[in-house]
Amino acid sequence: MHTTAWPARLAWLGALLGLLLALLLFAPARWLAQGIGLASGGRVQLVNARGTVWDGQADLLLTGGQGSRSLTALPQGLHWQLRPTWAAAPALQLQLTAPCCTPQPLNLTALPGWQGGRLRVAGFQSQWPTELLTGLGTPWNTLRLEGRLQLQSPGLELQWAAGRSRVQGALNIEALDMASRLSTLRPLGSYRLVLNAPAGGDSATVALQTLRGELRLQGEGQWVGGRLRFRGEASAAPGRETALANLLNIIGRRQGARSLLNIG
Repeated sequence: MHTTAWPARLAWLGALLGLLLALLLFAPARWLAQGIGLASGGRVQLVNARGTVWDGQADLLLTGGQGSRSLTALPQGLHWQLRPTWAAAPALQLQLTAPCCTPQPLNLTALPGWQGGRLRVAGFQSQWPTELLTGLGTPWNTLRLEGRLQLQSPGLELQWAAGRSRVQGALNIEALDMASRLSTLRPLGSYRLVLNAPAGGDSATVALQTLRGELRLQGEGQWVGGRLRFRGEASAAPGRETALANLLNIIGRRQGARSLLNIG
């Protein structure tokens, strides 16, 4: 009796393992979309998801979160490939491709750890429509910026543990030919934001400068323990004070002809 029972049990076990393997290998892309929506509080949404968790594509929406009416979509959506890998420890490798914005795929490696983890971003260059930020709600839906965001990095690593985060590497963001619904002046200008975090350090420096334009922006700050402290100012080029008065009143605290920019 026992001899005949074992083959049946093994058959059931094999069928169960096969079902679990099939679920793992062919898990639908919508499962990943649901997870990202929950993790981001609804701010990042993958809609019309198709394919699998491991190889899929979807339309990307940005919103201001639950109850927000702000909504923007990434042109042409994005495609992803997710693979388990080994990087001195078990890890997941993610490759993201956005036809509108990434000349080469973005490569990320996630290394989960006990009460923390790391996310490595390989060197990349990309260009994104500034209008995409409007979907994130305040203050972006008030400013309604237009222009192009060019991102370039030789590589970044984000680390988090015990409620604190740290970044290493460098990131250069150029906001080109910017415009806003709060000013009839077009374009306002072009700007560069540089983040630099030396290896082994506990903080990153942030610097903002104007490349060209009638709206002048400048400032410096530090990112320490996941908190950004930034001090800067905005001002109008001579003869442009009236055209930029409304925008200067919105983006910071007015102090004479300047608008002070304070974060943290």
